[in-house]
Amino acid sequence: MIKGFKEFIMRGNVIDLAVAVVIGAAFTSVVNAIVEGLINPLISLLFKAESLDSLTFQLGTATFAYGSIIGSVISFLAVAAVVYFVFVMPMNHFKERAEAKRKAGQPDPEEPETELTMLAQIRDLLAERGSTGAHRE
Repeated sequence: MIKGFKEFIMRGNVIDLAVAVVIGAAFTSVVNAIVEGLINPLISLLFKAESLDSLTFQLGTATFAYGSIIGSVISFLAVAAVVYFVFVMPMNHFKERAEAKRKAGQPDPEEPETELTMLAQIRDLLAERGSTGAHRE
């Protein structure tokens, strides 16, 4: 029983998950700071409303607080926009550029050259010289 638990804990994906949770919590505070410090003031300039929570309507004895739903949707969209435009879009652009460089044959600066890649480059250069008329007499 202890052996199975130890194997479960020592799996890489459990550690990866724990790291993701910690990073996610830190990331959440960054996103919330951007939303609260930048996006919410911009929204309040547009709507000139102190709080949407006061928007309600009565139907019989029930009170429906549709303002809090609208506020939650706006908050969600603001968070999603910050995550996309500040983090996802630049990362996708970076990945596309790296992939384009890789396809063009340029080495990735983060990837160290190995002996195998250097030998492949030498082979390609020799093949190129051989096909461009290297027969000199």
